[in-house]
Amino acid sequence: MFTGSGPSRTNMFQNISGPAPCNRVGLARKKRVFVVVWGERHSDTLILHQCEEKWRLLKHKMEETKKHTCLKLLIPVNSTEGEPIFVKGTWFPTRFDLAITDGFNAWFCNASEEEVNQRASQWDQPVSEYVELAERYLGFQQPGSVYDFADAGDGHKRLSWTFEKEGMTLQWRWKCKQSPNCKKTTAEILDFLMDANITLSEEVIRKNELYENMKVEAEKCLAQSERVANEKAEFEAQIYTKFLGVLNSKKSKLRDLRDQLSKQDTAKRSPQVEEDTDKTESFDEESFDNSDEDPQQDVTASSKDVSKNKPSRRKRTRLT
Repeated sequence: MFTGSGPSRTNMFQNISGPAPCNRVGLARKKRVFVVVWGERHSDTLILHQCEEKWRLLKHKMEETKKHTCLKLLIPVNSTEGEPIFVKGTWFPTRFDLAITDGFNAWFCNASEEEVNQRASQWDQPVSEYVELAERYLGFQQPGSVYDFADAGDGHKRLSWTFEKEGMTLQWRWKCKQSPNCKKTTAEILDFLMDANITLSEEVIRKNELYENMKVEAEKCLAQSERVANEKAEFEAQIYTKFLGVLNSKKSKLRDLRDQLSKQDTAKRSPQVEEDTDKTESFDEESFDNSDEDPQQDVTASSKDVSKNKPSRRKRTRLT
C-alpha cells in the first residue's frame, strides 16, 4: 500500500506513461515554434551560402578579367633624359591600381570605382572607355604623349600624361601617395617583372619548340609531296606507255582488217570480170565462124526452120 504524501498511483502512472494531456499541447506548440525558427534560420543560412557563392563567382570573374601591365617610363628633367621609373598597373573593369618605384622610393595610387566614375563623368566618357584609355597610356609609353611625375608635397607625386582628342591636347593627372613600405612595393614590382620575364621566356621556348616541330613536319610533308609527285609522274608515264602500246596494236588490227576487206572486195569483183570476158569472146568466135558460111543457105535454112516451127492451122467446123 502506498501511504503518506507521495504521489498517488494515478500520478505515478501518468509520470511513467508521459506528460499529462494538458502538457502535450504545450509541447506541440513549442515543437511548431522550433520548426518555424529552425526553418527561418535554415533559410537564412541558405541565403547566406548563396550570397557567398555569388561573391566567390564574382571575385573569380574579376580575377579573370583583371590585367597587369608594367611600364618603364623615361621622364626628361631639364631637357635631359632622367632616371626611369617603373609603373605597374592592375586593371579591373571599373577601377585600377598603380604601383610606382624609382628604385629607392615607391608610391601607389588606388583609383576606386567612385573616383573613376566621377572622372569619367567629368570627361563625358563611359567608365570602361576611361579605364581602357588609361591602360593604353600607362601600359605602353605613347610617343606623342608628354609624361610627367612631379612633386605634390608631403612626399607624394602626381603622375600625368597628355593625349590628343578632336584636335585638342588633354591631360590626365592622378595623385600617388608615398608607400609606407617602399622596399615591399619595389620588391613586388621586381617580382612581377621577374615572373613576367620567366613567363615570356617559357613562352618563347615553347614557341621555338613548336616552330621546330612544325619545321620538321613541314619538311616531312614536303618530302612526302615530292615523293607522291614523282610516283604520280612515273605512274602517268607507265600508263601512257601502255596506252600507246594498246593504241598501236588496235591500229595494226584495224589496218589488217581493212586490208582483208579490200582483198575480199577485189576477190569478189575479179570472177565477174572474167565471166564477162569469157562470154564476150565466145560470142565473137561464133559470129566469126558463122560469117564464113553461105548466106543463102542460112536464109533457106532459116525459112525451113520457121516453117517447121510454125503451128498448123486446123479448120474449125461450126456446129449448128
